[in-house]
Amino acid sequence: MARGIKDKVAILGMGCSKFGERWDSGAEELMLEAYRECLKDAGIDQNQLQAAWFSTAIDEVHVGKSGIPLSTTLRLPNIPVTHVENMCASGTEAFRGACYAVASGAADFALAVGVEKLKDTGYGGLPGGRGGPLQVLWNASGTAPGNFAQLATAYMTAHGVSGEDLKKAIGHVSWKSHQNGAKNPKAHLQKAVEMETILNAPMIASPLGLFDCCGVSDGAAAAIVTTPEIAKALGKKDIVSVKALQLSVSNGSESGHNSWDGSYFHTTRIAAKKAYEEAGIKSPRDEVSMFEVHDCFSVTELVTMEDLHISETGKGWKDVLDGFYDADGTIPCQIDGGLKCFGHPIGASGLRMLYEMYLQLQGKAGPRQLKDPRIGMTHNLGGAPRENISSVAIVGRYE
Repeated sequence: MARGIKDKVAILGMGCSKFGERWDSGAEELMLEAYRECLKDAGIDQNQLQAAWFSTAIDEVHVGKSGIPLSTTLRLPNIPVTHVENMCASGTEAFRGACYAVASGAADFALAVGVEKLKDTGYGGLPGGRGGPLQVLWNASGTAPGNFAQLATAYMTAHGVSGEDLKKAIGHVSWKSHQNGAKNPKAHLQKAVEMETILNAPMIASPLGLFDCCGVSDGAAAAIVTTPEIAKALGKKDIVSVKALQLSVSNGSESGHNSWDGSYFHTTRIAAKKAYEEAGIKSPRDEVSMFEVHDCFSVTELVTMEDLHISETGKGWKDVLDGFYDADGTIPCQIDGGLKCFGHPIGASGLRMLYEMYLQLQGKAGPRQLKDPRIGMTHNLGGAPRENISSVAIVGRYE
């Protein structure tokens, strides 16, 4: 019987580059920036690393194939390096691989690094779809804003929410993230934006306006993991351990069958349920202290908070407008500014989310620091509402 990963792995150190339009740096420099901080934080020698996982999604543009770019950039000691890609969940996938290596006993110290130089693709948004004949047949003219705008209209239809109410709610999602991002020196966008500006911004794909869409950025993040026992032996205090790691992938039912009404993320509901079971969380609304979720679009965050079983289905927009997820609300979400302020360098985003959870749990988040957080949860969504990958990680204090 599967026993799960709860408290078998500790985060020994983490690092994160500055995100933004990093024309001054290549992917190699970004990896090094995140790794140096991570290794210093971990307090071990590089030669103690025994395995590494490397995530990047559009590798043809910057680093190229295989694990060689990570090994050569960091001058790793000829250890195994596994190159992973799982759309927008790629960063969390690298973390998952490193954690499983430690939990299984295959390695005492494992490294996860994620990077993306999205600005080098030359696109204003993300490059084209995943390719293959099915993409051409099923999603010939789909765009990211268009796909998630359909999620918004389906949500309104399913739950009887007016366009005006939803627009205010998703506007508040973006407003809140910009308020938080203004306090983060590593964010791409560090300026608070007024609600009036958000609501009156140019329309991209109705009802999603300009400020409902996250930006395109460059960035990297890294983590070194070990066992809690080794972390304690190294003298680490305030140890952060992994409570759950879950992944759910669409099997075609959403896109090919009308049992799915388009108003929610089927895979997120599955991954969240399994993660709570693995972590031993009975009442997530009462037990989880903070969230970093996949706010590629503001409506994605709103719907995700329902699919994570925090807000009641069809009522998430009310929680948003009530300030439930604000920095001073009941459960802060995107306390670092989220994808909205960091942008979405695909291979790095999942690790960047975990970086904020790690800082908060160790009391090192500076002006963003929350009072006594105990459990943090991250969520990545790759793909479109109709066909996607959902990745969930839960971390918390080791007790």
